[in-house]
Amino acid sequence: MAAAATGVQVGAAMVATRFVVQEIGPASLAFLRYAIAVLCLVPPLLMSARVRFAVRDLLVVMGLGIVQFGILIALLNLGLRFIPPTRAALLFSTFPLMTMIIAAVSGRENLSGTKVAGVVLTIIGVGVALGEGLAVQSATGEWLGVLLVLSAALCGALCSVLYRPYLARYPTLPVGAWAMLASVVFLAGPAGVEGLFTQELRLASSAWGAVLFIGVSSGVGYVLWLWALKHTTPTRVTVFLSLSPITAALLGVWLLGEPLTPGVLLGLAGVAAGLWLATRHQRSPR
Repeated sequence: MAAAATGVQVGAAMVATRFVVQEIGPASLAFLRYAIAVLCLVPPLLMSARVRFAVRDLLVVMGLGIVQFGILIALLNLGLRFIPPTRAALLFSTFPLMTMIIAAVSGRENLSGTKVAGVVLTIIGVGVALGEGLAVQSATGEWLGVLLVLSAALCGALCSVLYRPYLARYPTLPVGAWAMLASVVFLAGPAGVEGLFTQELRLASSAWGAVLFIGVSSGVGYVLWLWALKHTTPTRVTVFLSLSPITAALLGVWLLGEPLTPGVLLGLAGVAAGLWLATRHQRSPR
C-alpha cells in the first residue's frame, strides 16, 4: 500500500508540476519542492538515532542526491514544459526497467527472458502512446521534452543502482535526508539564476497550493517509499511506479482538460503489463 501510494503521488505531482511550471522556472520549482520535502523529513529524522557517516560515503551520498533530487527533477520539470504529464509519466515509468537493465549490465542482477519481454512490451506501449503525438507535434519541441524526461528517468535508474551499497551500510532515512539536503543546496544556484531570491515571485493562490502540494507530497511519498523498501524487495516496490501514468492520465483529463485518446489508453496498458511481466517471479533474497 505504501508503494502504491508513492506511485500515485508521482503521477499527481507531475500533473501539479504541469499546472504551475509555466509560471515558475524549473530549477526554482525543484528547489521549493525539495526544500519543503526536507522540512517534512526533519521531524522523523530528529526522532531517529544519530548516524555517523564516513566522510567519503557521505560525499558520495550527497553527490547521488544532487543527481537524483536535483538534476533529475530539473530535467523532469523542464520536460513538462514541452509535453503533457500523461506522456511524461509514461516515459518516466520506464524508470524501474532502466534500473533492471543497468543492474544486469553491472552484474548485480540477472536479466531473464521474462524481464526482456517486459522491457520490449513497455517500449511498445510507450511507442503506441507517443507515436502519433510525436509525429504531429515534433516541431513544437515534443522531441526535446521526450529526451529530457527519459534523461531524468535514466538519472534515477543510475542512482537506484549506485545507492545500494550505502543503503546496506546506513539507515535509509538519514541517507535520504542528506541526499535531499544536498540537492536543495545544489538547486539554490540555478534557482538564483532564475531570479527566485532577487525577484518577487508572483503566483496565484492556486499555484502556491500546487507548489505546496508538490513539496509536501514529495516528502511524505519519499518516507513511504523508504518504508516500503524496508519491508519488501526493491523490484516489488518500483513496479508500483506504473500507477503514475494512470494517475497522471486521469488527473490530466479531470483537472487540465486533456484528451484521453485510444493511443494513450493502449500505451498505459502496455506499460503496466510490461512492468508486471518484467517483475514477476521475483523472489526476496534471504
